[in-house]
Amino acid sequence: MRIHHLAFRTPDVSSLVHFYRELLGLIEVATQPHSVWLRSGDAVVMIEAIEPGETTVAHTNELVAFAVDHHTQKRLRDTLAAAGFAREAHTEATDYYRDPDGRRVGLSTYPLP
Repeated sequence: MRIHHLAFRTPDVSSLVHFYRELLGLIEVATQPHSVWLRSGDAVVMIEAIEPGETTVAHTNELVAFAVDHHTQKRLRDTLAAAGFAREAHTEATDYYRDPDGRRVGLSTYPLP
């Protein structure tokens, strides 16, 4: 089984799309009336507008981590810093950030088995 899509619900679609498309480099593959779909490998990240009264993301340690190589990790570290997104934490293999909604995002070189 592999990931088909992730749906990130947000009060500000354009801000979240900017983060994932312009800063992280995900490729836009579809636009719907209230969502934008971005390609990440074989999966799609759907940025969707929340409904009135819907709960937004809290600052938890739940995480989405993207696999990157060392060069890309360094380039994204510089890109995110220049855009005002500070690295929140890091390990030997993974840098951790918060997207505009406070969702925890990892950029990881860790080799999966």
